This record gives sequence, structure tokens and C-alpha cells, in this order.
Amino acid sequence: MRAVRADRFGAPEVLGLTEVPEPEPSAGQVEIAVRSASVIYGDVIVRSGRYPRPLPWVPGIEVAGEVVRIGPEVDESLLGATVVATTAGQSGGYAEYAVAPAAYTFAVPGGLAMDTALAVFQAGAVARGLLSAMGVRAGETVLVTAAAGRIGSMLVQSARAAGNTVIGAVSSEKVSAVADFGAHAVVDYTVADWPERVREVTGGRGVDVVLDAVGGVVGEAALTVAADGGGRIGLYGFASGAWPQLDALTLGTRGLTVSGPLGIVFRKSDAEQRGDAEWALAAAGRGELRPRIHARHPLERAADAHRELEERRNIGAIVLSVGP
Repeated sequence: MRAVRADRFGAPEVLGLTEVPEPEPSAGQVEIAVRSASVIYGDVIVRSGRYPRPLPWVPGIEVAGEVVRIGPEVDESLLGATVVATTAGQSGGYAEYAVAPAAYTFAVPGGLAMDTALAVFQAGAVARGLLSAMGVRAGETVLVTAAAGRIGSMLVQSARAAGNTVIGAVSSEKVSAVADFGAHAVVDYTVADWPERVREVTGGRGVDVVLDAVGGVVGEAALTVAADGGGRIGLYGFASGAWPQLDALTLGTRGLTVSGPLGIVFRKSDAEQRGDAEWALAAAGRGELRPRIHARHPLERAADAHRELEERRNIGAIVLSVGP
């Protein structure tokens, strides 16, 4: 079968299309004929060598397609089902066939497009988990950086639906898209005084919750607009390539708390994580979560997809089209 594989770490060009053996589902697993695979920032981090995995490595954590084989101890009703799934070992999705744990394989609800289900089932679940981990309460003000990304856009929609005032922070060309996602206000973080705009929107108080996936100088500026005397800061990514620098004295004197909510999300029980994914799919089916597909690239252009994501040119999800 065809698959995209990296034999070394480095720039997007290390990803090449090659022939590899078709995988076999083990006990508790299914084999999926992949129609689409998500391109997510975790794939970029591994490919670049910042979080190396054993080589050779086939990227791909999230896939959509049809179940064509099942392993022992798997419910036979999954055979032939149209599903979205997370891959076994969090790899192998950039391929014509992939294996996934049956426990993390979800039937696509009727009436929901496969790519929509793919874009929402994990991104929406993570967004829900992040808001829960941060203890976000209705009526609070939430700042979301990278608000045009696949998870950021889900955070904006989920936080607004929960009764929060949402401020999105993005680069200038993405401002209108984030407004369309439902943000009450959007700021351009390429403008040096963007924190002042956030303070204006909040009447000088600052925000109750910061959720930052950019890091670097953007993340450091975001920290400055957390409300004194109880502002909560959640760092869950570093798309800029670096985590923000933290000053303990400033945090202590201003009464701020900092946490890593993504670590909390990933340590939830299997049942809780599955419940979040099922919630996200149901919300998308009701039209409450509206993921945006930024681009669809053929499998052989995986390097282009990585480059687009790494350069933060996307608004919403990037998908590899694999099968018919």
C-alpha cells in the first residue's frame, strides 16, 4: 500500500511517498481503508525532530474511512462502518490503510460529512477538555490565541456556547474568520499594542482565562492581559517554536495561576476522553460546532500540508485526501 514515511527528521521534504506493508489488526483493533487523514501540529513537532519517534515513521493520528477488517474481541457491527478514529500508536494514518483501537473508533453520525467528522471529533473533544481543565465558568472572559486553528476555532465556538465572552487573537489575515466563528472581539497579535486592545474590550480589567497555543512573544504578551487577582493561564502549545518565558515574581505578585491543561486532558480516563469525542460529533451533527476545512491535499503532497501548517497559514483544519 502507499504511505507517507519519514526516514529521518527535518524539514517537510523528509516526508516521501513509498510502498509499505498493509497493517494487520490485532486484538481490540480495526483496520480502516483511509479516505482522509488530519494533518495536525503534533505531526509537525515529531517530523521536525523536536519530539522524536522511532524511525522509519509514518505520521497520522486521526483518520476517517471504512472499517474493512476487525481483530479479535471487536464488535462485528463495526465491520463496514464509516468511522473516524485515532490510530494505534498515534502513527500510521498517512496511508491507504491504518489500524486503530476499536475503543477510539467512532461511527460518523448520519448526515455529517466524513471530513467534518474528522475535523471535529478530536479537536472538539480537546477544546471541551481544555475549557473543563481551566474551570471556565459561564460569564467569564476567555482569550484564545491561535483562534483560527482547528482547536482554536473549536475553543471559540465552545466557550461562546457556554456563555462566555470570547476574544480571539490571530494574525491580521485571519481576523474576519475568527469573527465568523463567533468571537465577540478579535485582535491582531502582529500589532505590538494588541494587549491594549484586549484591555479596552474588558474595560481595563483583563481576561479571566488565557488559552495560549502560540507561545513565544505572543504567549508572553497574552500573559500580561490576564486579570490580576485570579486570572488563569493555560499553556497548551508552542506553534511559534518556543514556550513563553514565565516570571515567578510577576505571577506571584499579580495573583495569577499557570497550568498545562492539555496534560490534564490527555490524562483523563479512557471513558471520559471517549465521551468528549462523542459529544463533539453530536454537537457537530446538531450544527453547534462548525469545523472549517482550510485545505485538502493529496497524499503525495503531505510535505506541502506540513509546510502550510508550520507556517501558520491555515484557517481551520488541513486534511490529506487518501482514498476515493
